[in-house]
Parts: sequence; C-alpha cells; structure tokens
Amino acid sequence: MTAEHLYRTVRLIRRFEERAMDFVRSGEIVGGIHPYVGQEAIAAGVCAALRPDDVITSTHRGHGHVLAKGVDPARMLAELMGRENGLNRGRGGSMHAADFGLGILGANAIVGAAGSIATGAAWAYQRQGKDVVAVSFFGDGAMNEGMLLEAFNLAVLWRVPVVFVCENNGYATTMPVRSAVAGSITGRARAFGMPAFTVDGQDPEKVLAATTAAVSRARSGRGPTFLECTTYRFDAHHTFEHRARLNYRSTEELSTGRSRDPVEIQGERLAADVRAAVDAEIEALLDAAAGVALGGAHPDPAAALEFLYASPEVNR
Repeated sequence: MTAEHLYRTVRLIRRFEERAMDFVRSGEIVGGIHPYVGQEAIAAGVCAALRPDDVITSTHRGHGHVLAKGVDPARMLAELMGRENGLNRGRGGSMHAADFGLGILGANAIVGAAGSIATGAAWAYQRQGKDVVAVSFFGDGAMNEGMLLEAFNLAVLWRVPVVFVCENNGYATTMPVRSAVAGSITGRARAFGMPAFTVDGQDPEKVLAATTAAVSRARSGRGPTFLECTTYRFDAHHTFEHRARLNYRSTEELSTGRSRDPVEIQGERLAADVRAAVDAEIEALLDAAAGVALGGAHPDPAAALEFLYASPEVNR
C-alpha cells in the first residue's frame, strides 16, 4: 500500500465530510451528521489492510469507514441527502449506510451493537470454510456496552476471525473517557484473553501496520485482536453543536488535539506536486458527486415501506 493511496483516502474523507457539513448548513442534508473529521487515519489504515471480500461494520460516525472500503462518494452523498440514487435509496441516511457487495454490513446507530454483527458474520464465514476477516469499528463509549463484551467473549472462545477497532477520541458524546471507563480500554479486552494494542490513530501508516498484523492473525485461525486507536475528533460530536455551542472542551484542548492532523501527517510524506495532484483529483471527484447527489429524486412517500422488509415482490 503506497503513501499516495493512504493520502488519497484521508483527503477524500476529510473533504467529503467538510462538504457534507456545508450541505447540512444549506439544508440539503436534513437532521445533521456526526463528522469524522480528525479521525480519517483510522478508516484509511484499517481498510487498506483488508481484501475486497473482507467485511466491516460501522457506527453512527461511519462515513469515513464506508468511503475507505470503496463506496462511491456520489452514492454516499446522495444517501445523506435522502435521494433515490443514494447508497440505500435514501432510506438509510447518515447512520445506516450499507453495501453488502463491498463488504459493508452496515453502520449502526446503536452504540456497540455492530461488534456482535461482525463477530457473527466472521463466524459464519469461518463455518463455510472461507478465510474472510471481519472488522468492527466502535468508539470508546461502546466499551461500557454489554453486547460488545459478549462479542469479545465468543470471539475468543471460538477463535473468530474478527478485528475489533476502538476509535478512542476521548469522548462519548460529551462524557470524557476518564469519567466513564474504569481501568483501561485495552485492559478490558485483555481480560478475555485477547491480544490488545494501543495504536497512534492519527498516523495512517501506523494504523495500517497494526491492522495488517491483526488481519494476518485472524486469517490464519488464531482468533481476534483488539486495537485501541487513539485519536481526536476535530469537529462536533454532531453538527447540532454548531448551533448549540456546547462548551465541554477548552480552547487549549482543541488546539492541542488538532495539532496532529492525519491529513497533514500523511501529506508530508508526498512530494508537493503529487500531493497537489491528488487534492485536485479529490475536488473534481466531489464536485461530480455533488452534482449527482443534487440531481437525484426524492423518494415517493407512497413507497416509504418498500425495502424496509425483505420481500420477493418488492425486491424482484
């Protein structure tokens, strides 16, 4: 995996999220989003270690994950706008993006819930004799959810080929991790007999190296690995904060947290002309994506229940 490839991914995610926030402000995206700005290195590094047939589960802050796994930005942006040409026909929106064809088993708005889905999927592939690896992304707040801990238990007992990726950005909404998690995050994973490592989540190449080792271990039948990727959320928990002006982080903390920017860390590894070319490519790609998304039709209210349930008549 080249430095340029990793830079292209982090830059795509960053500019996608910034444009999405602009569309929230303009009203084209209704209800807001949970921005992934600042955490791009994790999605880029993790997904770069995966094969196309490997699978992931995501979170309410999942745009970066699905983009890094290969989703068309135009379809994702159209989904955020609730358009028929969206990834899930405008029915899923920001927090429920899925594309089984790309191995994206879905984002999940329930904190910690997707860990059990990834574990179950990986176990099912294992039973079929396939060497597919599953990755589950979740935040530090999920470490207090019982369903995730149950997934850890079964994954270790059955040597399930799953990699658990905790994106520790220091806050569960506005609750500091130090006020919510007793002991350490990696300590909880190790208590199940699972290898657990803390990784610099601002550096795509370090995330890639750690994930490559974890994926190799899983694929060889040695079971799950837990990665705590320390990171910092540069923007709001949710774009609602742009109006509410919640003051749970000091100016000094924000300045320090934003000082290690994954886009800059990876960008500095490229020659200036190469980086400029990638930046221009991303802008053109997102210009085209915006045009496709804005040109999409809104769903017909009369068809609101279509695709909600599995139905041979509706899905034929």
